[in-house]
Amino acid sequence: MNIYDVSKKAEVSIATVSRVLNGNPNVSEKTRNRVLEVMDELGYTPNIFARGLGLNTMKTIGIMCSDSSDLYLANAIYFLERELRNNGYDSILCCTGTALETKQKYFDLLRSKRVDAIILAGSKFIEMKAKDNSYLLDAAKELPLMLVNGYLDGPNIYSTLCDDHAATYDAASRLIKSGREKILYLYTSYSYSGINKMQGYRDALTDHGISVSEDYIRQCPKDISKAQELCSSLREQGLIFDAVLASDDSLAIGAVKFAYAYHISIPEQLSIIGYNNSILASCSYPELTSIDSKVESLCITTVNTLMGVFSGINVPSRTTISADLIKRGTTNF
Repeated sequence: MNIYDVSKKAEVSIATVSRVLNGNPNVSEKTRNRVLEVMDELGYTPNIFARGLGLNTMKTIGIMCSDSSDLYLANAIYFLERELRNNGYDSILCCTGTALETKQKYFDLLRSKRVDAIILAGSKFIEMKAKDNSYLLDAAKELPLMLVNGYLDGPNIYSTLCDDHAATYDAASRLIKSGREKILYLYTSYSYSGINKMQGYRDALTDHGISVSEDYIRQCPKDISKAQELCSSLREQGLIFDAVLASDDSLAIGAVKFAYAYHISIPEQLSIIGYNNSILASCSYPELTSIDSKVESLCITTVNTLMGVFSGINVPSRTTISADLIKRGTTNF
């Protein structure tokens, strides 16, 4: 028996049950009595760990990421831990890789440590097959799940997202308006975020009357050298492109290196836009125009939302943050 069962039986939110348990005055007497009656009927008693109900918590949050060497995720981990620490919480980090079995293994490990909540950093924890997300939905019956730039619909699951679709749509539109029509799109994965980024690119081309060609949409490992090699290979095959829009700065930097190797002028002959506005953007020459996906804001909002859940206040299950395009030397619009 758990808090999810109580909320379902009483026909109220998990947050409302939490408020009743905390003695929060912002609950009507009628609702409070109904929740207490259901708890008594079901024989529900909060366990000693309380799972974020503001009682005797472990004051520890689990964080999962797929790859801590990734610049975006490394920054996310830093900001999450900083914000949790500022709110009096410790954290346990698990780096899982991308295999579903391993992700489930580490997820269960964190639950065994009696953490008060689990934060999933990055969109690679949401699987394309619904059944593969069932372990997350089941766990959310026991403790809050927080998703940083990933989305899963379910009770006690809270997502904070960058509007990736709007970001790539805007970037591609600016390239088109500056006269670029053969825009190569490089991406790393089919994650939730990755799909939204790609769709933004596709929609921008369609809305500006440019047909979408699969020849100009290419997957590449998140590796500068691999991206350079891919651009070189496409050129040798006769594919002509006057712009590159990439789903990660590393791929965009690979395009910059390709341009120099082939004596292609940037941005006069080739415009390049990256994603995430990482330190790589200021390390290239010319410096890279990049989409700032607001990783710090995403993490601050995620932790603030979690603190709201713990306090029993109403918080949105989904929060979307707009990205910014940081213009530098690889574009001339």
